[in-house]
Amino acid sequence: MGIFEPFRAIGYITTGGVPFSLQRLGTETFVTVSVGKAFHVYNCAKLTLVLAGPQLPKKIRALASFKEYTFAAYGSDIAVFKRTDLVVTFTKHEEKVNMLYLFGEYILSADIKGNIFIWAFRGAKPSSEPVGNISLGDKFTPTCIVHPDTYLNKVIIGSEEGPLQLWNISTKKKIYDFKGWNSSVRCCVSSPALDMVAVGCSDGSIHVHNIRYDEELMSFNHEIRGAVTALSFRTDGQPLLASGGSSGVISIWNLEKRRLHSVIREAHDGSIVSLHFFANEPILMSSAADNSIKMWIFDNNEGDARLLRFRSGHSAPPRCIRFYGNGKFILSAGQDRAFRLFSVVQDQQSRELSQRHVAKRAKKLRVKAEEIKLKPVIAFDCAEIRARDWCNVVTCHMDTSKAYVWRLQNFVIGEHILTPSSETESPIKACTISACGNFTILGTEGGWIEKFNLQSGISRGSYIDSSLSLQCAHEGEVVGLACDATNGSLISAGYRGDIKVWDFKSCKLKSKFNVGKSVTKIAYHRANGLLATVADDMVLVLFDTVSMKMVRRFEGHTDRITDLCFSEDGKWLISSSMDGTLRIWDISLARQIDAMRVDVSITSVSMSPNMDVLATTHVDQNGVYLWVNQALFSPSTNVDSYASGKHVRNVLLPTVSSAERSEEEEPIKKSQDSNESNIKPFVIMDHQIPNMITLSLLPRSQWQSLTNLDIIKVRNKPIEPPKKPEQAPFFLPSVPSLSGEILFEPPSSKETDGSTTEDTGHKKMADLSSHFSRLLQSSGELESYSAFTDYLKGLSPSSLDMELRMLQIIDDDDVEESEEPRPELQSISLLLDYFIHELSCRNNFEFVQAVLKLFLKIHGETIRRHSVLQEKVRKLLDVQSKVWQKIDKMFQSARCMVTFLSNSQF
Repeated sequence: MGIFEPFRAIGYITTGGVPFSLQRLGTETFVTVSVGKAFHVYNCAKLTLVLAGPQLPKKIRALASFKEYTFAAYGSDIAVFKRTDLVVTFTKHEEKVNMLYLFGEYILSADIKGNIFIWAFRGAKPSSEPVGNISLGDKFTPTCIVHPDTYLNKVIIGSEEGPLQLWNISTKKKIYDFKGWNSSVRCCVSSPALDMVAVGCSDGSIHVHNIRYDEELMSFNHEIRGAVTALSFRTDGQPLLASGGSSGVISIWNLEKRRLHSVIREAHDGSIVSLHFFANEPILMSSAADNSIKMWIFDNNEGDARLLRFRSGHSAPPRCIRFYGNGKFILSAGQDRAFRLFSVVQDQQSRELSQRHVAKRAKKLRVKAEEIKLKPVIAFDCAEIRARDWCNVVTCHMDTSKAYVWRLQNFVIGEHILTPSSETESPIKACTISACGNFTILGTEGGWIEKFNLQSGISRGSYIDSSLSLQCAHEGEVVGLACDATNGSLISAGYRGDIKVWDFKSCKLKSKFNVGKSVTKIAYHRANGLLATVADDMVLVLFDTVSMKMVRRFEGHTDRITDLCFSEDGKWLISSSMDGTLRIWDISLARQIDAMRVDVSITSVSMSPNMDVLATTHVDQNGVYLWVNQALFSPSTNVDSYASGKHVRNVLLPTVSSAERSEEEEPIKKSQDSNESNIKPFVIMDHQIPNMITLSLLPRSQWQSLTNLDIIKVRNKPIEPPKKPEQAPFFLPSVPSLSGEILFEPPSSKETDGSTTEDTGHKKMADLSSHFSRLLQSSGELESYSAFTDYLKGLSPSSLDMELRMLQIIDDDDVEESEEPRPELQSISLLLDYFIHELSCRNNFEFVQAVLKLFLKIHGETIRRHSVLQEKVRKLLDVQSKVWQKIDKMFQSARCMVTFLSNSQF
């Protein structure tokens, strides 16, 4: 285990080009989408995430859903989930499954070789064996399946070669061949009108076909919009057909007038994957390869669509990220020209920052929205101190000589555009915001550095080195800027290796230092004044900006260093490289304390202010990946226990649903499993959530009192003896006494002998104890302790304490000499079996832990004296350790999220 372990990935909405699956449950509609190797379920009312599926071994290729069940095809297998629990896996396919179609009580799965399996889905659980198989042959590659309404047990299958076939899945016979239109069939959908289907082809043509008479009713063509990838009929009475193309445009066709009705231009930035009109509603849902889901409503007089709601992420990989809002949010700039704010706490709060009516301006100018957007961000800085007063984010854009400011309070671009007053116009390459939040400093490719006021956007001076002939700050490109915590100094770094310290207010040069090599990136820590520089030789060099001396030098990267950052306390320096490694350097120890390698190179890193989470971005990955700081959540862990020196551990990327182990931990896990073969595996009850513990739902005082009975007894001990009543009620019978005290007559009792009364008391105690012992013994024989647990939960803390103490052996010395087994030892042994079973099942977790503590407190000495019980106690210790290790590993992410919530200000 290393310092950073995978937590989860954020920013993924839908990926992989897999069509979504829409279904209605009661009055609500849900959509299931693919996110790589997992699936997400959204509630269409507000597109809120309601369910995240588990991680599969391979990427999902097809999806289908029915009520609480989700069918996900990956590779040649099909996994069936009930919510997030795996129910069964279909494994009959030998080739990759690329299509799933569910209708009625059957599920059809088709692979790339034309083999279609039919799976029955009747009632609660689908069968793992198919009910039929259809082979389409080598010359017919299926691309789509549709079931025409009223056609019992019949489906139409489209092919890559162009023809279509009508099959009866009940008899497994082909009924009819449709010739097609000499173009590959990409999609097919049934019409609300009987016998009518719409077929979309790769040449951009749409054909509305009558399958009863094999006649074409009408056809449309949008070749300029690419191949037809998705179709959907409107079902609320309007004769409209929606079609999506590979260019991201959605076209609406009027079937009565047989012409184009409207066009949703720039609906998506990528190819449309799926379209679906809600039943009897004027709402269209669309998804595309641009990592977004959108809902369109047709509610105006002209019948045009407007965007109702949407969820989206980066459609191109982000290139720079930064934590914001005390670690609750992440600012991310991507190659898709979008500037986004991701919420680490709640996905619904993620959004794209507005660039002021991009869609309207693009529509007015008749250009693409992408051309109106600002160019991709290459660097930005933010300050939270004046977020409520004015703009608090500044961005530099690719090949742009202007910098833009943003107001995160309103999630919109600011009104000021910052333009340096240099004589020669050159792109801005670096920026920083002062610690007070009032100023921003910009550095250009030509070596010019200028200070601006964020509130007014007015220039407040330029930093010029008079010793240079060009009258600028640096001879080459400005690669980095940093401002100290007191606005006393400004640090700038040039590409040629010159580092200069300026007086912030007077803009005069105070000192300078030359690294001797080309500097590509810098990072500055305001608290300790350390400046980290990255040169072309892939060596990290740390400078003290006060004395301008080199204090540390770190080597280890074998390829170009892409990013680096300091931890908030200034003890760690974290760097990433194109060699796929992330290295953590301890500044005080002057050495590497951990290093990990991922499959995809890291492009940007950022450490949260609370030091609990590290965020990374990667090449060709559209999401932001979060890593948990194990050193923070495991205070007992020593830094020396982590990797050091040249050792680099291989780690898997975080997933959208759950964390995975690193590759190096797998053999360790196998060896541990071989040693723990005698431990009973976890048993998941019907009411228990998999991989979680189940609580008893008892009042906290009931199980917590078991651990504090001694304190409660001392607290409840009477301070004074009971006082005699001054005057007794007249109706209580009394007897005379010589002392004059009032003595009450006891109730009449047949037993006058003291010994008989004592025997009766012992008999009652024996009867009470016998019920406890009999129930424990019967539960142990049946290996079902639910009845015994319910009995324990019904006892008060004092009664449960009495039951356990009645098994205590008083004459322990005599027991060791006698060979006859005591019944108390048998009961204690049965109780140990009970604890082993309940801990393995993880049921009534907090109650069992409290009872176990009380039990060991009473009978610990007895267990130590008898070797018969020691073997079971060792087994109990192994089970307890294994359970706590799994729970601690499982709740790492939960503790991380609790930390986020506790630091949030709602």
